[in-house]
Formats: sequence, structure tokens, C-alpha cells
Amino acid sequence: MKKWDGKPALTLEAWERELQGKAITKGILPVKSLLQFPVGSSPDRVEEIILIPALRKGLLICIYKKSLALIGQKCTSPKTSKNQIKVDLVDENFTELRGEIAGPPDTPYEGGRYQLEIKIPETYPFNPPKVRFITKIWHPNISSVTGAICLDILKDQWAAAMTLRTVLLSLQALLAAAEPDDPQDAVVANQYKQNPEMFKQTARLWAHVYAGAPVSSPEYTKKIENLCAMGFDRNAVIVALSSKSWDVETATELLLSN
Repeated sequence: MKKWDGKPALTLEAWERELQGKAITKGILPVKSLLQFPVGSSPDRVEEIILIPALRKGLLICIYKKSLALIGQKCTSPKTSKNQIKVDLVDENFTELRGEIAGPPDTPYEGGRYQLEIKIPETYPFNPPKVRFITKIWHPNISSVTGAICLDILKDQWAAAMTLRTVLLSLQALLAAAEPDDPQDAVVANQYKQNPEMFKQTARLWAHVYAGAPVSSPEYTKKIENLCAMGFDRNAVIVALSSKSWDVETATELLLSN
């Protein structure tokens, strides 16, 4: 989590106390926390600081603070405890954030943690943040190359009342319920529709390799190791085998052609 002056990000209450007698007279409120929902804990609520430009000289100030809805009474069930999200500052310009979501239970992504790049435009919250996956993922609605996301609320279905929490929870929901007929990655979507079991095994392997999920298919892992032993780059091997239905011969041809 981003630290300020060597101290961890503060709770909302501590942050509010620290505001008293400080930068308010200058019209600038120091931002201490964005989304208090750390991994491994189950708070009853999280607080989000929405940042928008307030001065045309490029100064960003915090002018809107909103307490989010309760995340259940105690969030103690195993399924709920895995439903974790968090947001940290990347630097002090307040326009770039780093998000993280947990792979939803009962999906190929379970056990993985996915890093997100979040860029806040000057017109936020009237326009959506720009979000992409930093962690590589095999999903019909997310580019396996760039991490670009096909999700309506990040485009024309965005509303100013939505929050960063809305975005992160919507992305978790997308991982649990793909929309292959509106794909961002056509190769993944085709596999999803034509061979669902292969898709699940492939997505689980990507979750293991890139997001730290538990070990996946030994058969697929062996194919990867065999091609890597021939001198090919590991990431390139994974992409080639995944896109060629784990056929070693056609994957090798693709690797040689590149």
C-alpha cells in the first residue's frame, strides 16, 4: 500500500482528523487513502476518495468524499472473504492508481490476484476511468496481449454516480460471467465457445503462471516445458500453445514464424 511520510495509508477517521488545521486554508486536501479494503481483512465498509481537477493550473484537490455501502454484516463467509479489492496510489499526481482484485471463487481464476492500471481523466466522475489488466489473463473480454477490457460501464454505460468500487466489483463479475459474443480477444472467445473445457484449463494455467493461482494442468505444463527446452521464450510458448489449442506442432510453427 502507498505510504505517506513513511506511514501506512490512514483510515478515514484518522485522515479526517489530520485535515484539521492543515492544507484546507490553501484549498488543497491531502489524500491519505483511496480505498480501505486491504487483502486479508473484512471491514464493514470502505471509503473512497474521488479526485477531480479543481484548479485549471493542474492542481488536483479532493472535493468529494463518499462512504460506500456496507459490504455485508461481517463478511465472514469463505466465499465473501475472497471477494477482495483494493486501490493504491501509484504516485502523488493522483491521476494514476493501481487496483487489485481477487479471482472469483468457482472460476478458473480462483486463487489468483490481478493487478489493474487505473487512470483517472480530468473529466472524472463524468467520464469513466481508463482501466486495463496489468496481470496477463485468458478471458474473452480482456485482451491477452494488452490487457484492454471490453466492459460497458467503462464505455457508454458509465454514470457519474458510479465509483471505483463499482468498477472493480464489475470486473470481478466479468471474470465469473464472460460475454463471448462481445469479445475483446477473438481467439479466446472462440475457444470459450468451441471447447469450454480447454478454455477452463487454459485460463487456469494463465492464472497459475501470471496471477499466483494454484498449480494447473500437468499435461499443459509439460508441453510448455518441452518447447521452452528448445530455446523458445516462455511467455511466447504459453501464448502459442494457448492460441493453437495446445497442439505442439502448430504452436511450434507459429513460434518459428515469429
